[in-house]
Amino acid sequence: MKKQLSLALAAAVSLSVASVFAADKEQTITGKGMCAKCELKETAKCQNAIQVTASGKTTTYYLADNAVSKAFHSKVCQAVVEKVTATGTVKTEAGKQVFTPSKIQ
Repeated sequence: MKKQLSLALAAAVSLSVASVFAADKEQTITGKGMCAKCELKETAKCQNAIQVTASGKTTTYYLADNAVSKAFHSKVCQAVVEKVTATGTVKTEAGKQVFTPSKIQ
């Protein structure tokens, strides 16, 4: 019985670790680039956002504040960029999709 419990616990830990590493996998998203404050009126200060529409559903990715995001912000503040492609990692924080970009085009 103890052996089965140990195996079940080990399997659960392995799945938890695998899901954490899967969240760090880079992915590419393409959508409309905009400012979450100026265009979307959803944040108190300027922040990049990319809205992706797939299968009739729109998802807003709020870009994490890093050097790549800061360098791109002047292109989207107060003007929507119709096609933005970004590569990076995504995680959910407080019910929002937060995208940490490593490259934006």
